[in-house]
Amino acid sequence: MKIGIASLGNDMESEISDRFGRTPYFIIYDLDKDDFEAVINEVGGGGAGVKAGMTLASKGVEYMITGGGVGPNAYEALNSAGIKIIAHVKGTVNDAVERFKKGELEVSQEVLVEGKHEH
Repeated sequence: MKIGIASLGNDMESEISDRFGRTPYFIIYDLDKDDFEAVINEVGGGGAGVKAGMTLASKGVEYMITGGGVGPNAYEALNSAGIKIIAHVKGTVNDAVERFKKGELEVSQEVLVEGKHEH
């Protein structure tokens, strides 16, 4: 199983990003292989959240962790791809992965941010 984490940097010690659609990186962590891949979030123009959701879906991500919420369009894109959202997580990417492995992180009910927060 793969989880995607919105990240400010390209390694496991990076802080989790509060901005899903405009995060600089996604860390794609493969729980089966206990390994990760850093993916540059190449967004430009509108629709950043939707494009980010499509990137995660193309990588086979099943869960997405972010430090903030997601906009309504990003939510729809992630939901359509079957990606479960874990929002409002603070700390490093490594902390989030360890908490996920221990079952301490749950799929969030409150994930939406108002309007286009990701500008």
